[in-house]
Amino acid sequence: MALVQCPECKNEISTDAAKCPSCGFTLKVAVRSTFGKVVKWGFIAFNVLMFFWIVSGLATGGDAVSGSSNEFEAAGAAIGTGLGVGIIACFWGVGDIILGTIVLLTRPKA
Repeated sequence: MALVQCPECKNEISTDAAKCPSCGFTLKVAVRSTFGKVVKWGFIAFNVLMFFWIVSGLATGGDAVSGSSNEFEAAGAAIGTGLGVGIIACFWGVGDIILGTIVLLTRPKA
């Protein structure tokens, strides 16, 4: 661990420091690794996919309810739509917890 001069305030600081303790000048910018970037974009893609999956499931269920010939078919379609959306929502929640934890663990460290 050597000492260098801060470019901003000219105080001596450690080469391991990310910021100058005197003036707050940023010396090192943390960069996410390639694996971390892939995980982050996978997390974003997963959330977009789940959103569109829920929206399309609700739209299809609405079409089935409105297009049914009697009230029993409409009730069955509504129950099926509710169950399907509930399963997707649970899958979404568990997936977000798992992927979010991995994204958190792969964040850049200064």
